[in-house]
This record gives sequence, structure tokens and C-alpha cells, in this order.
Amino acid sequence: MIDIDNQTTYTINEDFLKQIVSDLTDKEIELIVTTNEKIQEINKEYRNIDKPTDVLSFPYEDMPMAPLGSIIISVDHVQNKAKEFGHEEDDEFSLLFIHGLLHLLGYDHECDDGEMRSKEEELISKFKLPKSLIVRTEG
Repeated sequence: MIDIDNQTTYTINEDFLKQIVSDLTDKEIELIVTTNEKIQEINKEYRNIDKPTDVLSFPYEDMPMAPLGSIIISVDHVQNKAKEFGHEEDDEFSLLFIHGLLHLLGYDHECDDGEMRSKEEELISKFKLPKSLIVRTEG
């Protein structure tokens, strides 16, 4: 269900992520956990933005039996934001995972009418996560 490529020493709560995925899709997801340095390289190559980011999503072509796509998360960003917002790193990681997963499912907060934010709020509440993702992306 989740194919994990952890390029760091960060410990991933895989069971919790599987719960989130099973609530939204039955397709396989690739999860890459990396550093700010590596995610900056990827961000520059694929989005022409030469700076690190928290999470990137790359949906695959929608074909039968094909995985849903790849989510790349910067563990450096996870650790910094968890400290900044005063919550657990696992919670921050899960928030970013949800955000990336919703992008794979076709949600796009940059051009929708609040559907992605609404779905994030629903999932954050359901999985009892801190609301910091919603607070910091409003406006």
C-alpha cells in the first residue's frame, strides 16, 4: 500500500500512514523521505523553484493497477515546523502526508474553491491531528 524510500534516519509511523491511505484510496503510494538539500534539487528540477519545500507530490498516469503517485517529504522541514508549532514530529509528518496525498487525488488548493482545505480539515479532525496546517495555509 505504501512503498517507503527513507533516505534519512527519521522513524516513520507507517501504521498511522496506512490508516490515512486506506481511508482515501486502495492504490499504492510511493513515499520518499529526504532532506531539505535533496528536496530543493527536486523542486528546482521539476518546478523550477530553487528552494527547499515541505512536501512534493507527483501523480502517476491514471491507469488500472498503476500506483497513485509519489509523495516526497523533507524531514528537515518536518522537524523545524514541529518545533515552530509546538507539536510532535509524527503529527507534522502526517499533516504533510495528508496534504501530499490529497494532491495525488486531484485536489489543488491553488485553484479550487476550498475543497482541498475542507478535506484537510475533515481528515485532521478524524485523525486527531493539530490544526496548524490549516492555520498556516489560510489567507
